[in-house]
Amino acid sequence: MEDSHPNYSPLLSPQVVQNGYAKTTSVSASATKLILRSLIWVLFIFWLLVFLIYPSQSGNQWVYQIIGIAGGTPFGSTGSIFVIYAAPIILIAFLAIALLLVSGEETLCEKKKSKRPRFRLWTFPVLVDGPLGVVSAAELIGIVIFLFYVVWAIWNYTVQAIEEGSSQPSFKTKWTTVLESLGVHFGTTGICCLAFLFLPISRGSALLRLVDIPFEHATRYHVWLGHLTMVLFTLHGLSFVIKWSIEGNLAEKLDEWSDTKFANRPGVISYIAGFFMWMTSMPPVRKWNFELFYYTHHLYVIFVVFLALHVGDFLFTFAFGAIFLFMLDRFLRFCQSRRTVNVISAKCLPGGTVELVLSKPRSLRYNALSFIFLQIREVSWLQWHPFSVCSSPLDGNYHLSVIIKVLGRWTQKLREKIIEGEALKQSVVKVSVEGPYGHEVPYHLMYEHLILVAGGIGLTPFLAILSDILHRVRDGKPCSPRNILLVWAMRKSDELPLLSTIDMEAICPGYSNKVNIDVHIYVTRESEPPLEEGCVYKPKKSSLCPMPSVCPMSVVVGTGDIVWSGLYMFSSTVGFLILLGLLDIFYINPSGIEAWWYKGLLLIVCMVASVIIFGGLVVALWLRWEKQSYTSENSDDAKVIEQNVTAALEDPSPQNGTNSFVTRYGSRPDFKEIFEGVSEKWGHVDVGVIVCGPPALESGVAQEIRSHTITKQRHHHPIFHFHTHSFDL
Repeated sequence: MEDSHPNYSPLLSPQVVQNGYAKTTSVSASATKLILRSLIWVLFIFWLLVFLIYPSQSGNQWVYQIIGIAGGTPFGSTGSIFVIYAAPIILIAFLAIALLLVSGEETLCEKKKSKRPRFRLWTFPVLVDGPLGVVSAAELIGIVIFLFYVVWAIWNYTVQAIEEGSSQPSFKTKWTTVLESLGVHFGTTGICCLAFLFLPISRGSALLRLVDIPFEHATRYHVWLGHLTMVLFTLHGLSFVIKWSIEGNLAEKLDEWSDTKFANRPGVISYIAGFFMWMTSMPPVRKWNFELFYYTHHLYVIFVVFLALHVGDFLFTFAFGAIFLFMLDRFLRFCQSRRTVNVISAKCLPGGTVELVLSKPRSLRYNALSFIFLQIREVSWLQWHPFSVCSSPLDGNYHLSVIIKVLGRWTQKLREKIIEGEALKQSVVKVSVEGPYGHEVPYHLMYEHLILVAGGIGLTPFLAILSDILHRVRDGKPCSPRNILLVWAMRKSDELPLLSTIDMEAICPGYSNKVNIDVHIYVTRESEPPLEEGCVYKPKKSSLCPMPSVCPMSVVVGTGDIVWSGLYMFSSTVGFLILLGLLDIFYINPSGIEAWWYKGLLLIVCMVASVIIFGGLVVALWLRWEKQSYTSENSDDAKVIEQNVTAALEDPSPQNGTNSFVTRYGSRPDFKEIFEGVSEKWGHVDVGVIVCGPPALESGVAQEIRSHTITKQRHHHPIFHFHTHSFDL
């Protein structure tokens, strides 16, 4: 295939020229990264093996031998379990921060491009129509491995339970013994699943950044694990309920609060809280009443605390590592979201959408596929909603934009407030922000050829992608795709003005000579253009601030400064060990405290106190550093006016300026035809396909990619790589 742009710089070049010098990775840095990655893999494999062998009799004996060795230490048996089950995942988080710090900017854009197109497990959709949604080959392998562990554990525990029951003299005691053993082991397996449950929902977690799985993708793993965990806890509870019913002491046992074994009453409370979270998280309930799902999910505090009271410090330590990392992330989010952010511009757009332009500091780090959580106090003091960022970080140093579709009560109230503010000619909303979150690597820059598939408001992240690419092309930066096909499906043509919010020609004059951008629009519920076709929307001029404002977004976020994030995690971890050690040496051991539930409560208190006290001290210093840095930014840029920001925000041009702009009415995208056309045009190359839209759209694209990959010969056709930017929280 002949290259239409022979002078274009190679994508993802191994060397990036900055200030006239070639920036290359040093041998020492490469060796350091290799060592860190090796340590991470060793710890991770050890951590998984510990969980895997525990259900077997030999593995169980090995664990208890280690517990016996460390029984004489001040930390006791709990310290042994902490070292085996909790410490590895926390150490991996530390190593992840170190690896991210060593990698630096190379993590973002300097990854080498493969010499030839290749198949990837992460981007090949295997399941497309099932209850799990679109599942890649790598995800399917992970699911199979995890299910194998669960089946393996239950099988071993069932065999052990039958062996224990067979030694009992009577039929009744035989089955009650089996039920008790199964109940305990179902609960233990559930706690082991809990050790993974909280990892995907730590939004700024270094672990997610390490494997480059953004929070909006990781939530589906949390959902899957949540269902599995609650099924196991339900079987755990049913086993004991049946046992106690046979024995005739059900009510007494449910209300029992023992000191020297499991406390049943806290377990019942924990399960009830978990059950309500489970039921309200089901898709029908969540779609019917999102607020019910959102508020009920805060019962996780009761679920975790009373679980610790139920099982004590010993078993709770199995899941401590994941819960501790989640607690670190949650407290940091709380600190960031206390600030009220300036709304530079708030206006209503056609098609039932609104645009918010928020103030941010220059040092805030994000990429074009990031998203933020917003709380607007005039609408609701409790609700937080996620929105994709529709502006590129190259659009300007001091602003960030989101476009919101009016769909429910929350967004309708927001629109009414914005209309009220337009009438008063002032902003009447106050915004709090969490984030930005998203991919560590802007993967839209990893391909020379892109297909962007949007459904309705799903266009907004692609506006950021197009802007990001055009800025890079204009500035001569590497990592810019050369061929882009945008496929946009919408119900009615009143959403068309969204595309006018980006002026491609103004961002990169003459861009059509450097990058091919084709736009195919499908209006599915209109058979012909409306009468006012041709009148392109032009946003109203707004008084915008291209300079730093008084109240920008805070950079105190898990995906922010890596050094501060590492210090925050380190101080909290050390603080926890100090508090737990002092508690064991000066209170628990001298006082002879043996109550399981009380020691579990003390463990929770130590965790919370370490994050708030020790971690809070670092956060306070971080906030002070942020203020000083921001003051320095404001001083340095006091006489600098960002003309491109003012022009882009105040007076967007209605010109589209694309190489090809086609609008079809009364039809839906035929992805088979689209992919066949791309195959003939682009040849044997890697093609990144990014989808943002409803599940049906995702499934349609994924199904076509799977069919094309299986049936077509790779040396004649492209290899399509499936990515999704959609998420449902």
